Amino acid sequence: MKRLFAGTALALIAAGAAQAESHMQNVSACLITKTDTNPFFVKMREGAQQAADELGITLNSYAGTIDGDHEAQVDAIETCIANGASGILITPSDTSAIVSSVQQARDAGLLVIALDTPLDPIDAADATFATDNFLAGELIGKWAAAKLGEEAANAKIAMLDLGVSQPSVDVLRDQGFLTGFGIDTKDPNKWGDEDDPRIVGNDVTAGNEEGGRTAMENLLAKDPEINVVYTINEPAAAGAYEALKAIGRENDVLIVSVDGGCPGVQNVADGVIGATSQQYPLEMARLGVEAIAKYAEDGTLPENTEGKDFYDTGVKLVTDEPVEGVESISVEEGQELCWG
Repeated sequence: MKRLFAGTALALIAAGAAQAESHMQNVSACLITKTDTNPFFVKMREGAQQAADELGITLNSYAGTIDGDHEAQVDAIETCIANGASGILITPSDTSAIVSSVQQARDAGLLVIALDTPLDPIDAADATFATDNFLAGELIGKWAAAKLGEEAANAKIAMLDLGVSQPSVDVLRDQGFLTGFGIDTKDPNKWGDEDDPRIVGNDVTAGNEEGGRTAMENLLAKDPEINVVYTINEPAAAGAYEALKAIGRENDVLIVSVDGGCPGVQNVADGVIGATSQQYPLEMARLGVEAIAKYAEDGTLPENTEGKDFYDTGVKLVTDEPVEGVESISVEEGQELCWG
């Protein structure tokens, strides 16, 4: 009898496992990124696919042709709804315009998680898994101010932002940098309204190298004595460096950025970038896919980091020129954690 009971129990366990596996095979998730070329989003896609494979669920990935391709993201959401996806992970190009499409997905029963870039308002998504983008900006702002010392009072700053629609990640990093540097941000919900004379101006880069170079050239035409450059990300920083190099000023301008990809960390090692705030897209994507699987299994919703209105996936300042009062890791440590 005991042997028969044990055999029955094992059969029930095996049947339950098979049923759970079969259930997961019917679960699908969508990943919608801003582009499929930026190393940050490439790594995010890899992380999401790896998690999906491990969990036995289907992942469908979509991306805009360029950063700011809002319509492609709207189309992708509609496709995900029509295909009966269980959830959507999205890095929104236009954080407010996409809200109505996101609401359609939620009304259809999909779990929607914003990755990296919070929606506006943030609670338009079921959850947000992201770097603390304000902190990322604040770290490089504090570092730049400390690096300049007393000369920070006479700085001439170029602000190389993302896009004219000012998505939340764009605003948070920009305003974080200025706060860290010690500049009054006026309205913290937008960039460009500051009146501090140290800011030469803002220009947009579309988050790529070509845009970074053009934006830097535009601001140098306005003031060729710029000596501090804030950049939304490392591709934009690389473009800014090329513009400075073209006029022989690559060695006397401080460039700071956000991302922490392997090419960007190497640029810190090579002196192209002074410091960068490193974020972790692999973790964002993995957690997002796991959350969709859990939601499909029993309806569980993700929880925020305590004291924040999102789940914080971490950020570290990477530099080989540490300053007092700003915690950082070395380039060597950054290379161990980098992506792309």
